[in-house]
Amino acid sequence: MTPNDRELRTFAGLRRIIATLRGPNGCPWDHVQTHESLRPYLLEEASETLAALDSGDRELLCEELGDLLLELLLHVRIAEETGEFRLADVIYSIAGKLVRRHPHVFGEAVAETPEAVVEQWEELKREERGDRSALSGVPEALPALAYAQALQRRAARAGFTWETADQAWEALDEELDELRRAETTEERREEAGDALFALANLARMLDADAEESLRATCRRFTRLFQRSETLAAERGRDYRDLSLDEKLSLWQQAKGAG
Repeated sequence: MTPNDRELRTFAGLRRIIATLRGPNGCPWDHVQTHESLRPYLLEEASETLAALDSGDRELLCEELGDLLLELLLHVRIAEETGEFRLADVIYSIAGKLVRRHPHVFGEAVAETPEAVVEQWEELKREERGDRSALSGVPEALPALAYAQALQRRAARAGFTWETADQAWEALDEELDELRRAETTEERREEAGDALFALANLARMLDADAEESLRATCRRFTRLFQRSETLAAERGRDYRDLSLDEKLSLWQQAKGAG
C-alpha cells in the first residue's frame, strides 16, 4: 500500500517505509543489507551532506540530510530485526550523554566559554570510558588531515603542544628540510607525512581547519583549471597541447576573471 502524503511527512511514516522495504515483500536490495554492507553508503552520504553544506544550497542540504537519516534508520532497523538494540535505545543513549556531558546546563558545574565546554566534555568522556590515554577514541576513519588535527587537539589539551606559533613554524621548516633531503621512496613517504602533520599542527595553532582549508583550495583549483580549459577551447586550442608557459598564462587570466 502506497503511503499517503501525510505519512510521508512523519517520522513514524518514514520508519514504516523502511520496515516495508526490509520486509519479505519489500525491496530485494534493501532486504539483504547488513551493517557492514551499508558502511560505504554511510560514508558517501555523510560526504555528500558536507558538500551540500559547503555549497550553501539549503534545498540540497535538506535533501542530503534526508539521505543521511535514511542510512541511520536502516542501521537501526537491522539492529531491531536482530535484537541488538532499538531506536529508543539509540535516543536514550544520546539524550543521556548530552545531559551527563553538560553539567553546566543540567547540573551545578560552571563552563562559561566554548573552550571550557570542550575541555569538560573530553574529560567526562575519558572518565566514562576509563580511557588512560588522551588520544583514545579518535576515529581512524576520519580524513587524514582531520584525523591529524583531532589527535593534535587531544595532545594539546594534555599539555603536549608548542607554546607559540613561531615554534610550530620552526617545526614545519625542519620537517620540510628533512623531506628535501630524503633519498628513498620510503623516506620521502615518511617525511611527507611528517611535514603534513606539522603543517596541520601549525594550521591548528592559527585557528585554521586543515581539512576544510584544503577542500576549499581543491574547489578553487578545480574552478580555475576548468576555466583555463574553457579559455583554451574558446581560442580553438586543445588545452593538453599547450606549453606550460601558455597554461600558466591562461591560469593567470582565469584568476583575473574572478
